[in-house]
Amino acid sequence: MKKFLLFLTSIFNVYANTECKYAPIAPIDRRPSSNTFRLVQYNVEWLFIDQYKDCPGLGCTWANKIDANIHMNWVANVLNDLNADYINFCEIEGCDELNMLQQLTNIDYKPYLIKGTDTATGQNVGILTKVDPTTDLHRTNDKVKYPVPESTCGYTSTGTYGVSKHYMTTLNLNNINIAIIGAHLLAIPTEKSRCSEREAQAQVLQNQIVQLLGHGYEVIVLGDMNDYDNENLDLNNVKPTSKVLDILKGLEGTYKNNYYLNSVASLIPQNQRYTEWWDNNNNCREDKTDFSMIDHILMTDKLFNSISNAYIYHGYTQYCGTYNSDHFPVVVDFEF
Repeated sequence: MKKFLLFLTSIFNVYANTECKYAPIAPIDRRPSSNTFRLVQYNVEWLFIDQYKDCPGLGCTWANKIDANIHMNWVANVLNDLNADYINFCEIEGCDELNMLQQLTNIDYKPYLIKGTDTATGQNVGILTKVDPTTDLHRTNDKVKYPVPESTCGYTSTGTYGVSKHYMTTLNLNNINIAIIGAHLLAIPTEKSRCSEREAQAQVLQNQIVQLLGHGYEVIVLGDMNDYDNENLDLNNVKPTSKVLDILKGLEGTYKNNYYLNSVASLIPQNQRYTEWWDNNNNCREDKTDFSMIDHILMTDKLFNSISNAYIYHGYTQYCGTYNSDHFPVVVDFEF
């Protein structure tokens, strides 16, 4: 097994430093059925194969490249189970890892990723998709002042903040022009300074959402927002201290009530609303209080009304030493 995993690593090193942010001149739709579309949000927990600082190593979950390769294989097994048409990945290192996943699944995906600016972790947000984007992946370097007006974080120091890990792109899906924003916002939901900075990040994204809506796009925003949904409480009834989700939806922020994005969570039973495991009591097993919902998929009415099914994939058990991610995928099925 060890030799096999090392062999895989050597094979896929040919992808090192490849660029995968560009949309093809002639985008291709490789879905087996044009009437359905499966969308997935998945934080894959430090999916790193190329060395970045001390990851694999003491700087992340996987102690060495052997463990990182095992983790890669376990993630690929989940992808095979889901067989999605479009997967948004958080905590992925780069194009190499996307290419490896495509090879391990043997599904007709193409990888897309634009590097962000989180030099502390090296994490990025990327895509595997059967439907090619119609525009290159791009991002904004805009920053917004915090605390934002009417902030609920209780933080008084000031500054500016942007979104280090995100992309924007477009798809044409069944003659619907869709703009997609994939993002990974700052961690630690209730810490006051992070809360305030994350609200600023949400405002940066809201500014982009409004521009995209103004250009006639249907919009999807998805990712690990590291925050809770005030309208759709998770299985532990945790309420946010921030306005992050409300800003993204259009309920708060500079463009309050100018638009509204629906949360897929509203279609999922509350006892199933958990996307992340944090072993609060350090007993190395699943307890109900260890779970929260911080990964979200939001969208405009036309797309929301085309949803045939939505769920959070809980196909594996969390425990200390698992090679699965500490997050669960959010899955949305559309019928057109």
